[in-house]
Amino acid sequence: MAHPRVLVLESQRFQRSVLVKMLDRLGLQEVRQASNAKQAMAQLHACGGVDVVLCDLADRSLDCLEFLRCARQAGLVQAVALCSELRPELRRALAQMRSLSGLQMLGVLSQPLQLRALRHLLHRSWRRRLPPVRLPVPRALPSEQEIHQGLALGEFRAWYQPKFMLGTGQLAGVEALVRWEHPTRGVLLPAQFLAAVLAYDLIDPMFKQLLEQGLNLLGMLRRQQIQLELAFNLHASQLLDDQLLLHIQQALLRHGFPGTTLLFELAENGLLDLSPRLQENLLRLRLLGCSLSIDDFGTGFSSLKLLCQLPFNQLKLDGAFVRHVDEPHSRAMVASTLALARSLDMSLVIEGIGTQRSHEGVLALGCEIGQGFYLARPMAGYRLLPWLEAHFASQRTQSDFS
Repeated sequence: MAHPRVLVLESQRFQRSVLVKMLDRLGLQEVRQASNAKQAMAQLHACGGVDVVLCDLADRSLDCLEFLRCARQAGLVQAVALCSELRPELRRALAQMRSLSGLQMLGVLSQPLQLRALRHLLHRSWRRRLPPVRLPVPRALPSEQEIHQGLALGEFRAWYQPKFMLGTGQLAGVEALVRWEHPTRGVLLPAQFLAAVLAYDLIDPMFKQLLEQGLNLLGMLRRQQIQLELAFNLHASQLLDDQLLLHIQQALLRHGFPGTTLLFELAENGLLDLSPRLQENLLRLRLLGCSLSIDDFGTGFSSLKLLCQLPFNQLKLDGAFVRHVDEPHSRAMVASTLALARSLDMSLVIEGIGTQRSHEGVLALGCEIGQGFYLARPMAGYRLLPWLEAHFASQRTQSDFS
C-alpha cells in the first residue's frame, strides 16, 4: 500500500526539521514543508494535494483552522494530525473529534515528539485507506492583472442558491455565491481564485459588484411582487473599514430597499480575534436592519460568551456535520447546535444537505431551515427567475390540494 503524502506546517524551523526527519525515517518519500499558511497553500497547489497535514494548532501565527478550511474547500487535503502542546481539556476535546475543519482527524501528538507515536498515528491513514485527492490539473493562482481584468469586464458573477423551510418546502431566502465566468477556463469556483482576490486586496471591489448584481435582481423580483432575503458572504477583515458599510447603506438607499432585505454571513474562524472596529461595524449592520449569520459554525472555537456579545441572529451549521447525520456524534452536534440557537433566540440554517437521508435526518431532529445540493444547486441569475416561477407555481399547486 502506498505511503501517505504529507505536508508539515510548522513555523518553528527546528521543530519542522525534526518532523521531516522523523517522516524520512518512517520511509515516507512525498513530504512537503512550509513555515506559514500562504507557503503551505502554494505547496499544495504545486504538488496537487496531500493526504495528511501535520500542524500545530496552538501556534497563533499560523491560523491553522483557516488554512485547513481553505485547503479542504479546495480539495487539497484529506486528513489532519496535530503536533501541539495543548491544555488537558482541549486535548481531551480534540481526541473525541472525528473531523476538524471538515477533514478527517487522525489525532494529537504530544511534545516531545516520539517516532513510535508518529508511526501509529499515520498508520491510521494507511489502514483507513483515505480516498485519493480528486483534483483538476493544478493551476497557478491567477495574477493580480488577471483579476483586475476580470473585474473590469464584469466576469465575477453572483450565482444564487435557495434556502428552504424544511418542513414545508417554502423558500426561506437566497444566498449569493461568487463565480468567475472566465472566458477561457469556464466557470471557476471560489477555491480557484478567492485566495488571490484576498491577497491582492481586491475583495471589496468584487463584493461591490456582486451586491449591485443582487440588488438589481431583487428590483426585477419586486416588480413581480416577489420579496426575498438575499445573503452575501463577507470576510471579517472587510468590516475593519467603515467605507464598505457606508457603501452598503448607500446601495440600499439607491435601490429603495430596507436593510432587512440583506443578510451577511461571516465565517466563524474570522471572528476569533475581534477588534473594537469590527464589533462596532457588526452592530451598525444590525442597526441598519441587516441580519448577521455565523457561517461554517462548528469548525472554529466560538465561545458562548462570544456568541452572547456579538449581534448575530443566525447560526449556519457546517455541512460536515450532516453528511453522517445518522451517526450519534453528528446527531449530537446538530441537536446541541439547534438547542444553542434557540436559547440565544437565533435561527439555525443547516448547510450541505446533499442527500434525502441527510434531509430526513435533520428534519427529524427539529431543524427548520436548510440548504444544499439535494434541495437546489447554485444557479446563475438568469436561471433563478424561471426557477422561482416554477417553485411558486408548485407551492400553489400543493396548497390547492392540501
